[in-house]
Amino acid sequence: MPIPSQRRTVSSTKSRRTMPKSTIDFDTVRNIGLALPGVEESTAYGSPALKVHGKLLACIAVNRSAEPGSLAVRVDFDDRAELIAADPDVYYVTDHYVGYNAVLVRLSRVTPDVLRDLLGMAHKFVTRNAAARPPARKRRKLGPGKRIKV
Repeated sequence: MPIPSQRRTVSSTKSRRTMPKSTIDFDTVRNIGLALPGVEESTAYGSPALKVHGKLLACIAVNRSAEPGSLAVRVDFDDRAELIAADPDVYYVTDHYVGYNAVLVRLSRVTPDVLRDLLGMAHKFVTRNAAARPPARKRRKLGPGKRIKV
């Protein structure tokens, strides 16, 4: 059922009909996300996902605590708090996702323009963190009977 603010009717001289609501699904998310540099289509936990250089950007929220039709998008904890405070009808978080740098998005209540901005924010977050992280050092594991010479 359409949200009352999204319901539109034809003038009173014509029959009253509700205009079809634009539905955002993962295909829309994919199309917007793939326009960003370095984004590739992938999977996470067996569901469609978008990644940047192997790092998760957004995916279908698969944990049972998430509402059906939700998207998990990687954002900074501060940005998540601001998004939820600004529009709790669109953004939310469940106990499962509290410890993750992610916000849950109700796809039925977000517009393509807002989704584009959100994915752009996520892209900056993921690429900023990837660039700031020092490269992992290769460490040689010592096997049995091997000692470090002193």
